[in-house]
Amino acid sequence: MRRGGGRLRNTLLVVLGGALLALALAQLLLPAIAADRIASRLRRHGSVQSVQVRAWPAVELLWGSADSVDVRAGSLAMSAAQAAGFLWEAHGAHRVGLYATSVRVGRLRLSDVRFSKLGRVLRAEALTSDADVRAALPPGVALALLGSSGGRVRVRASGGLFGVGVSVEAVAGAIDGRLIAHPLGPLREGFQLTLFSDPHVHVDGVGAGVVPGRPGTYRLTLAASLR
Repeated sequence: MRRGGGRLRNTLLVVLGGALLALALAQLLLPAIAADRIASRLRRHGSVQSVQVRAWPAVELLWGSADSVDVRAGSLAMSAAQAAGFLWEAHGAHRVGLYATSVRVGRLRLSDVRFSKLGRVLRAEALTSDADVRAALPPGVALALLGSSGGRVRVRASGGLFGVGVSVEAVAGAIDGRLIAHPLGPLREGFQLTLFSDPHVHVDGVGAGVVPGRPGTYRLTLAASLR
């Protein structure tokens, strides 16, 4: 009986030791594999300097969960839809932080881009300039910032629209989770332009302001949440 009991105990110790070794290897390798996968996907859109993934226990990565993801990138370029796709893919991470030297979203170039996610809450801020805005607009069209409050941004659009020279004030803000721009005044009900809409991202508000001491440079902010 003692001999049989000893063999059983040894077998249990071997199984336990193997399980502990497997967990240790998973803790060592899985975050690195996940970081490499994220970096590989982002490199399709530009340069990536580093990606760090933290998860405890690391096996939660197999179910798409992580404690935190931190990314530092150089220059990236993607569409608004691709950016929203990356946000949704990160929904399993409790905390996400991203810094990029510049990001071109569609035609608009942004610099000093900082993005954070905590739970389902999203925050983003970036810089842009008069030159970047002009390059993103159709020829002959100009925008001037009038003010920003309450999660909305007021601008004056001027120039040749549909062959006619006009100047109109407009506001951009969140409506039902979408980022919408519309003219102020009598045209408000007749025209709305959807700037951003995604089923997984609920826009709460936007902001814009001139960077102190840097005329012609603006800080843009976005508050949103994952649905």
